[in-house]
Parts: sequence; C-alpha cells; structure tokens
Amino acid sequence: MLDFLPEIPLSKWISDFTDWLTDTFSFIFDPIKNQFGDFMEFFAEQLAAIPPIIVILIVAILAFFITGKKFGLAAFSVVGLWLIYNQGLWEQLMSTFALVLIASLLSVIIGVPVGILMSKSKIAETIITPILDFMQTMPAFVYLIPAVAFFSIGMVPGIFASLIFATPPTVRFTNLGIRQVSEELVEASEAFGSTGTQKLFKVELPMAKSTIMAGINQTVMLSLSMVVIASMIGAPGLGRDVLSALQRAQVGSGFVAGIGIVILAIIVDRFTQNLNKGKAD
Repeated sequence: MLDFLPEIPLSKWISDFTDWLTDTFSFIFDPIKNQFGDFMEFFAEQLAAIPPIIVILIVAILAFFITGKKFGLAAFSVVGLWLIYNQGLWEQLMSTFALVLIASLLSVIIGVPVGILMSKSKIAETIITPILDFMQTMPAFVYLIPAVAFFSIGMVPGIFASLIFATPPTVRFTNLGIRQVSEELVEASEAFGSTGTQKLFKVELPMAKSTIMAGINQTVMLSLSMVVIASMIGAPGLGRDVLSALQRAQVGSGFVAGIGIVILAIIVDRFTQNLNKGKAD
C-alpha cells in the first residue's frame, strides 16, 4: 500500500556521516586510540604485575572495614579471588578490572556534571533526557559499530562502548538526587547568603550523595556487563575467554570464566553498596 513512497537511504546517510566523522576528527580519534590505548595496556600490565596475594589481602582488608568490620564480604573476596587465580585467570581479571575501572571513572566524570546541569536547567533536561533514553534503549551490540569505526579494535573501543552504555544512570540519579533536596534547606542556604557554588557543594550535593552513589553503582555494574560484549571487538579480559569458549563450544572453560566475572561483579557491587551506606550514615 505504501510502495509508491521512495525508500529513504537512511543506512547510507549514517554510513556516510560516520565516515565523515572518522576522517574529519581523525586528529582526535588517532591520539586517543594510540596514546590512551598504550596507557590502558600499561595500566593493566601494572595491575597484573602486583603479586596476587597482595591484591587479595588489600581487597579483603578494604572489604572488612567498608562493611563495618564484618567478615562476610572479606571472606568471600579471599575465596573468590583465590579461585580466579587458581584457575589461571588472574591476568584476565586484572584486564577486566582495568577496563571497568576506567570506563566507570570516565562515566562518573562526565555523568555527574551533566546531571547537575539537568537539575539546574529545564531546557537542558528537555534536550538531554531523550538522548539518555536513546543511549539506554539502543542494544549494546550496536555501540560496537561506531566504536570500531572510530578507534579500530582493542581496549579503547571497548571503553568507548561501555562509556555510552553505562553513563545514563549516573546522569539520571544525579539529576534526581539534586531535585529531591528539600526546598527549605535550599532557601535557608540562600537566606544565609550562600552563592550558587556554595549552595551546590555544601548543601545539594551532600544531601543528594546517597542517590548519586546509587547511580554510580548502576554505572559500574553496567560497565561490567559490557565486558563480554566488548571482547567481540578485541577488548582483553575474562570476556574474551567466555567468547572464545562460546566459539569453540567449550562449556567448562566458558563457565569458569563466567564465574570469574560473577565473582568480580559481586565484589564490586558490594563495595559500592557499602560505600553508599557509609555515606548515607
């Protein structure tokens, strides 16, 4: 019935636009791909060079104090990390942790200021909200396409894809947390002569800290969920082992690598949750 309408060459437009971006901004993409990629490899190598027993002890001690001197998370961290080491996946674990850490930090560095901007401007919120909706509803695999186009393969495109996929929760929760701050507190700070900056950093952000930390927790977990997907474009780590096992139908090795990801996810999740509790307390 609608055959008389010409087909819109949307695919070609997007391909041409991507090629234009890649060529026009190659002076930005190439240094990021090379220098940042070298930094990421160096960072992962340095993490892997630390004796595993030292890492396990540090994580256990931090877990003990973060949880209020309880042994549950500390014991789980020791057993879980030892199991990963025992299975010969320690270097992969460090590469995965490096990817998640850098992607999460970049997401927070970008997400918190954008969330603050949304909380302060209706116009910004109107513009940014549909962008966040798009970022969260687009299938994660789709982000691999521009990532490879801009940065080739390796850890850098994996971080780029994780950054797009994981940033929205921090933005949304920062916006939500600041908007939920009591108007009476804001008015009281204004009555005492606080500037906009003082009001933000001494009243709004401290009061919204619990909500913002919840968003950061979600961002970290979403970054971790991209590990296996990012391995499809050359990102190293446990995800690569899972992908390799899937391609070779090796159930055992794939399951073991998957357990490693689960252990890391549980430790990271409990750490961020208890940090949030500590801030709230």
